Order: sequence, then C-alpha cells, then structure tokens
Amino acid sequence: MNRFLPTFAWLVASAPVAFAAGSSAEALSPPLSPQSVVAPRTPSVKLVEPHLHVTRASKKAAPRVALTFDACMGKTDMRILDTLVNERVPATIFVTARWLRSNPQVLPILAQHPDLFEIENHGLNHIPAVDRPVPVYGIPAAGSPEAVATEVKGGGDAILAHGFSQSHWFRGATAKYSLTSIAEIRGLGYRIAGYSVNGDSGATLPAAVVERQYTSAKDGDVIISHINQPGRPAGEGVAKGILALKAKGVQFVRLEDIDERGDDDTTQ
Repeated sequence: MNRFLPTFAWLVASAPVAFAAGSSAEALSPPLSPQSVVAPRTPSVKLVEPHLHVTRASKKAAPRVALTFDACMGKTDMRILDTLVNERVPATIFVTARWLRSNPQVLPILAQHPDLFEIENHGLNHIPAVDRPVPVYGIPAAGSPEAVATEVKGGGDAILAHGFSQSHWFRGATAKYSLTSIAEIRGLGYRIAGYSVNGDSGATLPAAVVERQYTSAKDGDVIISHINQPGRPAGEGVAKGILALKAKGVQFVRLEDIDERGDDDTTQ
C-alpha cells in the first residue's frame, strides 16, 4: 500500500512595523523572542482513506474476496505473480506508468491472462492524489487540481499505450485523498478503489503476519497488498495467504465484478 514533487509550505508573514521619521528599524523594533517567530505552517487538509467491499455472496455460496495489488515502481514479485497464474486466481492490479516502463518482461504475462488480471490505474508517477500541497506519509502530494488530473490521466494513458483496456478504477499513492480530489477523480470517470483489509502495510510486514492478514478476510472483503517488492519477506506471506484462502474455498473476484452501485465509502 506498497512509490516526487518539491515540498510546499505556506509562509506566514510578520505584521508590518510603522517607523517614525528618521528612526531606524533597530531603534523602534524590540528584539525578537523565540515565541514571537512564526514558523512556516502546512495547510490543514482532511484526508480520507476510502473503504471498499465487493458484492457479498448469497448465504449458500462461497465467500467472495477481491485481491488487489499495487505495482508502484521497481520490480515484480514473481512469488506472487506465479502463484496467481499457477493457481488460476483472478486479481486486480493497479499499475503506475513508472512500473509499466520498468517491467516490459512481465507485461506479456498479464496480457496472456485477461481472464485473471484486471489492470487498473495507480497513477503516472506514484504521487498522492491530493489537491493541496501537503505531505502524505512523507511523500509530497500532487498539490493542485491540475496536478491531480495529470497524475490520473497520465496513468490511464500509459495503460492504454501498453495495450491494456481502458481503466475504470483509480487508486492513488498512499490511498489517501482530500474530499475535493475524490470529486475530481470521479469527474474524470474513475471510481475510487479503497479496501477493507490491509494485507502487507506497504510490503513492510513479516511473512507470517501477512499470511494472517489474508486469512482474516471475510465475505466481501477487498485486500490490498504490493506486487513490486520482490526483495521483502511480505511477498512470501502474500503467496501463502492466497493459497490458504483458496484452500478455505474462497471465491476470488476482481473489482470489475462489483455492480454499478458498489459500496465504496468516502464519508469517514
């Protein structure tokens, strides 16, 4: 959730000082104390992390779970991809333009299995889709509506340029948004891809913890994890978690299987 523009800050100016004729600033202005210096402030912005569930199964059917993977940048975790292909497990993969450029050897595998892989939009450069200049987990956000549009459109264009179908879902870097950027992304024709189970916390968790996160999934859950960190232990846990869910009889679905209404929640 496992990925940069200059950091912006708003500067608060000091109040102007009036000077008498012939007087110097040093003579009229008292020395500044540490308490009187106003530090630069970052604007306060409410960020939300949308929830999402797939349409739940009927009472007599197998529970439904959607596996979603972020491909932010860097390489491909073949432990995960091979498990999905070999076990015939469908999944939704959110790709950035950066990841597509860096992994040409993997793209044919995705293209050869359209029944398994739904390719969706993770942005142009993996920049948080927030329209105010704030950091999100230390990553500078897009910072303006225009920059959000560039991030979203650029990701979608890259998917088409690499031969995949038009994307309909968007998940931004960090999966956090301002309410106004959510409205903008929806205005561009995308649905916001939240989640309900954090599978690997940005590929930072140990394998055993990741596997437990996966097996905790219930009917209707959407799991998020990362397919671009082959050097981390989390990928092993993802692969084992997939196998464990399959052994439990889970029915795997993709986000395109959600009905038109869905139940994405951005009210938190």
